[in-house]
Amino acid sequence: MTTLRGIAIFLVCLVAAVTAVWVRPAAADTQIFPIPSASTSKNDGSDAGLIVPILITDPDGELKYLMAPMIIKNSIVGTRGTFNLFRYDTGGRQMQFIASLTEKIERKVVFNYIDPAFSDGRYFLNFGGTFFKNATSRFFGIGQTTVEADETNYTAREARANWRFGIYANEVTQIAVGQRVRQVSLQRGATDLPFTGDVYPTVNGVQGETIIVGHRATFYYDTRNNLISPTDGMAVTAYAEINQNIRNHDFPIFSRYELEVKKLIPSESKRAILIIRADLQATLGDQVPFFEQSSLGGQNNLRGYGVDRFIDKNLIAASIEERIHLVRAKIAGVAADFEIAPFLDTGQVFNSFKDVSFKDYRMTPGVGFRGIVRPNVVGRIDYGYSKEGGAIFAGLDFPY
Repeated sequence: MTTLRGIAIFLVCLVAAVTAVWVRPAAADTQIFPIPSASTSKNDGSDAGLIVPILITDPDGELKYLMAPMIIKNSIVGTRGTFNLFRYDTGGRQMQFIASLTEKIERKVVFNYIDPAFSDGRYFLNFGGTFFKNATSRFFGIGQTTVEADETNYTAREARANWRFGIYANEVTQIAVGQRVRQVSLQRGATDLPFTGDVYPTVNGVQGETIIVGHRATFYYDTRNNLISPTDGMAVTAYAEINQNIRNHDFPIFSRYELEVKKLIPSESKRAILIIRADLQATLGDQVPFFEQSSLGGQNNLRGYGVDRFIDKNLIAASIEERIHLVRAKIAGVAADFEIAPFLDTGQVFNSFKDVSFKDYRMTPGVGFRGIVRPNVVGRIDYGYSKEGGAIFAGLDFPY
């Protein structure tokens, strides 16, 4: 019955998408092309299914909408029906909406809006919210020395909302303020692994409901030539955040800090781009929930491990990646670039800076494959290798 419900959701999404395409002005070009989908992830199991991307371009040939109804069979949580909608406007404005219903436990609704040139380019505006239940979340304990045998599973039930408003000091420098609200509770997961709440009942954030209200100030310096698919430039992000743990009356306040630097170095022909990234994070305070601390593993760092493989208060990480252009081709009437990207990720988490040691760094070499519809759309698959095996991640953006 639930499988039929997933299929019904997919069909409704497809009809809605096709209807939206049908009512577009005749001057807009529309392309629909079903493609099979298959992937595997260290935490999330194996996926197999069908995606139906629908690309709508304006009369000038620029991509205006990307819609992607999909139905996926997952080895852990069953059949999933999803509808993705992306809208792209002039000035870099973007809107994203995702709705997903899965046969077992998982749910997701996401909305996000970004306007990097708000009010004639003087300001930056971003706001959004999400609700989801992730039934394959993993926890191995706190620290760099946790082992694979410590693995537990839980469902992360979360609701989030956030906003950010920035002022441009000049063309490449922005000062922003923002707030976020995060509500988290842990429930039993969808795997046969032990439940995190049974194995780690005393770890902060495991029991009961956690509500975090964060207040952040951020400095951005960005000379990259595009926010979504850059080929040159440098980006520096630094933030300081004060957080209120509403449910914790003994230690309600903790703070977080991060400094991230990314540098893109193109070859003379622009057919190869070297990307170097360094990241430093620090968390100060007592009884900080484990999911609010720094973590390594997943699609954006240490890609040979599953998401949140290593967790602790502080983090040092670095990555190097060479994006090599392979070919440009027309896909459904839209020009797409394809790249291969060998990479090396490294990093460690730690409780105190006096604990940092070169012998504790984890390293994960790997390779990625990218499809890019410039300037707004990036699709990728990354494979990373580690001592615990390998991990494959797919996404609609660059890892950094």
